[in-house]
Formats: sequence, C-alpha cells, structure tokens
Amino acid sequence: MELSDFFPIWNQLTPAHRAMLTDGVFRRAVPKGTVLHNGSMDCTGLLLVQHGQLRAYILSEEGREITLYRLLEGDICLFSASCMMRSIQFEVMIAAERDTELWIIPTDSYKTVMEHSAVLSNFTNEVMAARFSEVMWLLEQILWKRFDQRLAGFLLEESALEGTDVLKITHEAIGSHLGNPREVVTRMLRYFQSEGLVKLSRATVEITDRETLRRQYAI
Repeated sequence: MELSDFFPIWNQLTPAHRAMLTDGVFRRAVPKGTVLHNGSMDCTGLLLVQHGQLRAYILSEEGREITLYRLLEGDICLFSASCMMRSIQFEVMIAAERDTELWIIPTDSYKTVMEHSAVLSNFTNEVMAARFSEVMWLLEQILWKRFDQRLAGFLLEESALEGTDVLKITHEAIGSHLGNPREVVTRMLRYFQSEGLVKLSRATVEITDRETLRRQYAI
C-alpha cells in the first residue's frame, strides 16, 4: 500500500501538504509482540498498517488488560499520536499481534498539516469519532452483555480474523482481550465444551458448533 491509499482525501490536499506528509513518513517492520506505544506520554506518531495486525488495549491498576479494538491492513492509529490533541490523554497501549509492516508519520509533521488543512482536520476527526464509537460499543458490551455472550462473540470474531475454527490462543490471552481473569475464561470455556460448542486442548480452542454458538450466545 502507498501512503495515499490510507487517505481518501489525499487528492484534496495541496501539493505542499502532500509533500510534507510524504517527506516525513518512514517505514518500520515489527515482530509479533512488539509494544509500539506505551500510554499518553509516548508520542509515537501516526501508525498506518500496511500488513499485519495491531491491538489497542488499556491496563488496569492491577495490571489486567482489556482490548479496545484491533487495527488491520489499511487502518490508521491516531491514539499513538494523541499528544497532538491536547484534550485527549488516554493511557492506550498499542502492540503488534502479528508481524507487522507500518508507515509512521511523525506527530509534528501531521499536526502542522492538520492545523493548516481543514480537509485533513475533518478527516482526522472522522477517524477519531469512529474509534470512539468502537470504544463505546465495547463499554456497552461490558455493561450489558453476559460474559458467555462476550466470550462467544470474541471466539467468532477471532475465527473470522484467523480464517480457521482452530484458534491457537491461551485462556490467559483471551482474558487479556476481554478484561477477565483466566479462571473465569477457563470456567466458561469448559462449560462451552460440555455443551459441545468447543473443544479444548493445550493453548488451543477449536470451535466445533459455530451455528449454535452464534445463535444461543453471540447475539
């Protein structure tokens, strides 16, 4: 992917503004597990995912994690440059879930163009609003959905992302995504297994009855 592919408003930017973004950008390849952004004090720059997958998550005071959203090919991560927006101070962590290739636009370059381009400013606000919608959706899930429904939804989403019903993932990792202790995840997975919905083995969860899992829980 080229830099212009990430911005549907690219042709509406002036040549000078396009040049400023292009001149500052650089590539970075990171292996799975790399932490790219570590809270609001870490102003990494805009992350543009060329290939791979990133995970945005937050940490509780006790060290428990919960996934806010994933970033896939073609996605832009703004929270990694939240320092350019004074009113936004989120302690969001960004890590690579797969080996990932990125474009990175330095915060200063992007901020300078955004301050002089209403087109880029409006686009940035739209991307930020979309991310906030995802966070609000997650909050609704936590507040109003039972854990069995959230777990079923996660398993089906993970299956769609990986393209397989055999998920190579630990109970602890699932708990990190959902913000629940490993013991709670294990207990519910064992219940799903007793219902014939999944099959458990070491560091693996296999979905064995996708339709029932979706129909009875992921609604």
